[in-house]
Amino acid sequence: MYEQMNSQFLSLGKNFADAAVKAQGVALAGFEKIADLQLKAVESHVSASNAFWAEASEVRDFEAAKAILPKGVQLAKESAEKMYNTNQEVLGLTLKTNEQLGNLIKGSFEATNEAVTKQVNSVKKAASGK
Repeated sequence: MYEQMNSQFLSLGKNFADAAVKAQGVALAGFEKIADLQLKAVESHVSASNAFWAEASEVRDFEAAKAILPKGVQLAKESAEKMYNTNQEVLGLTLKTNEQLGNLIKGSFEATNEAVTKQVNSVKKAASGK
């Protein structure tokens, strides 16, 4: 009886450890995708800002300042739109990662429940057969 309990606990521990390793892999993959997406957005924003400020540094009179003002407004608008789009993509990736983690946990619990039920049924059969 003790051997059956020990094997059951070892099986449960192995299942939980396997699920934890898989969950960590899914979480890290999601984090990597999100970090890559945000890094690309920052790179794009920095290059657009550098181009604008390089042009703005050439301004020497009021007419040139009036001419560059719409470009600054356009840059701010595009930056806000890119930030919104990036945040939407990050949210989508986060939801997808969470869904994968949920499916992984659900599968782990179902497998554990099946293993426990199988062992309990075998113990019942052995006990009733004696």
